[in-house]
Amino acid sequence: MRVACIDIGTLTCRLLIGEVDGHGPVKTVYSGRKILRLGEGVDQTKQLKPEAMTRVIEAIREWQGVIDQHGVQASIAVATSAVREACNREEFLQRVKQEAGVEVEVIDGQEEARRTLLGLRSGLPDSVHDMLGLDIGGGSTEFIVSREGQPPKAISIDIGAVRLSERVLKSDPPSASEIQEAEQLIHSSTQQALTTLGDTSGLTFVGTAGTITSLAAIAQGLTTYVPERIHNYILTLETVKIIEQTIFPRKKSERTSIPGLEPGREEVIAAGTLILRCIMEELRQDQCLVSEYGLREGVLVNLAQQSGRSGQA
Repeated sequence: MRVACIDIGTLTCRLLIGEVDGHGPVKTVYSGRKILRLGEGVDQTKQLKPEAMTRVIEAIREWQGVIDQHGVQASIAVATSAVREACNREEFLQRVKQEAGVEVEVIDGQEEARRTLLGLRSGLPDSVHDMLGLDIGGGSTEFIVSREGQPPKAISIDIGAVRLSERVLKSDPPSASEIQEAEQLIHSSTQQALTTLGDTSGLTFVGTAGTITSLAAIAQGLTTYVPERIHNYILTLETVKIIEQTIFPRKKSERTSIPGLEPGREEVIAAGTLILRCIMEELRQDQCLVSEYGLREGVLVNLAQQSGRSGQA
């Protein structure tokens, strides 16, 4: 079944058109991404900026044309942290509907984690069964524990690369005191998450989304992003620490020269790297299995499942 998803994130918006058969990974037909910073300032003001909304709506209108060209059987647009927290979310949803002709589903942290798990599962090596998934977004971070034969556990914390940058890491480059404050916040939030997740020992640690895939690209010095080089790459804690030492002394403008860093991510990569390093330390994980599969693929799998049930009814 050919389906399409537009994922409206805090930092990045993504389009994925794929084919889902229920017996393997999503087969990508078309993939697009734009760093549009919809959630810029939302942590402080709880308001989506008009110019940020316009950037996203223009991208959605463009992508609707792409979707129409690919003969999809079903499509969906979902929004996460920035939109669900904004006081003017209804204004944004109405604008998207009126100006782009698209209904947007706003999903909460638990549902975001559930669909991310569907995506992760669709792309895991056959050898991986029990896993601890991590999705570092712009506004939030999701933890997902999945063991065979047991219902999954998931929790979302209000720490993301954009949110941490705006709330704590305000200097350019960040000061030592800001870094220390951010570390304490990440460690305490992770400890609270563990009270819900329980014992995570013996699980394969799997990471997804832009921060982690960017770090995998930086670790390999990729001048061109190659998904096949990213998916199932092993990112070690030691490598994350080395990259962190490269990133933090530099100003945002100087980070653009780092091979593998996606343009537009230079403002938040320091925060994202810090989040991953502190979480790996707190969870006592020495390595992270990087996944190109995540929320987008999970949304497609979920949509195909729902459409299939609807078609049978």
